[in-house]
Amino acid sequence: MTKILAILLVLFSTYFLYAQNSQEIQLESSLDWLDKHISIPKDSSNLFTKAHETIQLSKALDNSTSLAQSYRYLAEYHKEYASLDSALYYYNSAKDIYQKASNNILLADTYIDLKAYYTVKADYNKAKASVYKALELYESNAHKKGIANCYANIGDLLYYENNYNEAIVYCNKAIAIQKDIGDKVSLAQSYRFKSNSQLFTGFDLDSALVSINASISLYEDLNEVGIPMMASINWRGNIYKYMERYDEAIDDYQANFDNSKAMGLERYLIPSLGNIGHVYIMQGRYKEALPYNLQAVELIKKTGRTRNLWENYMHISEIYETLGDLKNALYYHQLYASEQELFKDNIILSLERESQSKYEIGQKNATILFQDEKINQQKRTKILYLILTGLLALILFGLLYNYQKRKKRNQQLLILNQELDQKNKQNELLLKEIHHRVKNNLELVKSLIALQSAQLEDSVTKDAMIASQNRVQSMGIIHQKLYQGENLGSIDMKDYFINLGDGILDTFDAENKVNIECAMDQLELDVDTAIPIGLIVNELLTNALKYAFPNDRNGNIKISMSRASSEILTLKVVDNGIGKTTETAPKGTGFGSQLVQLLTQQLNGKMKEKHDDGTAITFEFKIKSAA
Repeated sequence: MTKILAILLVLFSTYFLYAQNSQEIQLESSLDWLDKHISIPKDSSNLFTKAHETIQLSKALDNSTSLAQSYRYLAEYHKEYASLDSALYYYNSAKDIYQKASNNILLADTYIDLKAYYTVKADYNKAKASVYKALELYESNAHKKGIANCYANIGDLLYYENNYNEAIVYCNKAIAIQKDIGDKVSLAQSYRFKSNSQLFTGFDLDSALVSINASISLYEDLNEVGIPMMASINWRGNIYKYMERYDEAIDDYQANFDNSKAMGLERYLIPSLGNIGHVYIMQGRYKEALPYNLQAVELIKKTGRTRNLWENYMHISEIYETLGDLKNALYYHQLYASEQELFKDNIILSLERESQSKYEIGQKNATILFQDEKINQQKRTKILYLILTGLLALILFGLLYNYQKRKKRNQQLLILNQELDQKNKQNELLLKEIHHRVKNNLELVKSLIALQSAQLEDSVTKDAMIASQNRVQSMGIIHQKLYQGENLGSIDMKDYFINLGDGILDTFDAENKVNIECAMDQLELDVDTAIPIGLIVNELLTNALKYAFPNDRNGNIKISMSRASSEILTLKVVDNGIGKTTETAPKGTGFGSQLVQLLTQQLNGKMKEKHDDGTAITFEFKIKSAA
């Protein structure tokens, strides 16, 4: 009987070991399959099944490492092919396992996955927090590939904050490391991130095209035809678009659209649709553009990938306004303004989180340094105490006391300076945000006036409403220049006059009839001076377009401004129209002329008029220098 039990025990143990070994082989095979097929869209239906299979096998074998990896595969499946929100649960599940196991490298990899997820959701605050956590872990383990990947991802996030120059610096740091270690896959992505920012740093389009072609070439060498390659093709289309190589841009967008359709990737139709619509807008083909942008918005709402929602709202509003459908233009403008406010708020939160993170790291490092210095000083004091007499020891303690007191005071001053610097940056950001919101409100007022004037039949009243609309626009441009510029206290008047002239020509539909030339050097004025001068020029340009060129006559208007001294400013507006006659004298309410006179008095100025071969109006103002 004892022999029989022994035999059964041996057989059972053998079977148990065989079964366990079989499960381990099956688990290894499933994980290998997932690794090879996770980026292949046509296999997406099997990804879900395989991922759940590896989860069950990992639990049965009590293998936490493979369980966490299975969670990451399942999260990636949901992010790329299924429910975006479900991905977050599985990423966090993997993160919890790696934290308990103190597996820092895989934990850092998961934080990078979370950064990609939050970026798709346009939650840049959490995306930046994730990538900085990953960087801290990689640096503590001297993991070059991970550090370079973090630099590239920081560059990507800085692009969304419009901090393009700093973004390029981080991408270059990543590229240098990736070239050194031969990481072609990551290198291709870094070139794309770099190209993103190069496109908008002063419109250095040729450099941007070189970078994106380097990315595409690397993907071709790697035989990559999926989502990473499509992202680079899409960005090359963007560069072609701003180069006005519209046919090449459409070719790239259409290729991505067809590829996305073939692979069943519905959400990757969004950038192709939105960008094709934008190209048509740039070409003035508004009716053709409208269905593309509307379909892009529908897919964004369906998939939850809200990153470019505000941009498509903006394009749709512009299309409706151009087509004369002011009701829909106003509706989509309000949606655009609301969505962009959320986008801006997210950026502000991201900047605040970054500043706080840097401050806390600085505090921690300062504490460590202080403690190290204190330990070293105690050792030196101990040696000196053994050698020196009691009198010398007393003097030494006095010196030590003064040193510690001075160091503590210096430390407090350093912390105070850091806090003041942080507050100054926050105040600057908030001031820009105020100018941005004022500009948005003025845009809304302008749209409301346009909507109201469209319903008027009396020509005099309608002209007055259009004049009011242009005045609001002139002030709106001021605030736009303030929040877009580097100096919040002054405005480049040449750039401002060019934008103001383009807007007024568009209002009177006179782009092909009248040329407005801004013949002046760069000249910066403070906002209190720029607004009244802008309103004066607005009135003069409006009068010139209404009366100086009758019967569709072509003409030229020249604006110039110079500073004779620190307090004397000269403004000239000259046209080659028919001049001032009884027949061409303004027939309005006279409010514009009164406004010009009042604003001239406000700036302690004088106005002179000449009517030889047109009209020349000269102003001389006494002002203070710009801040």
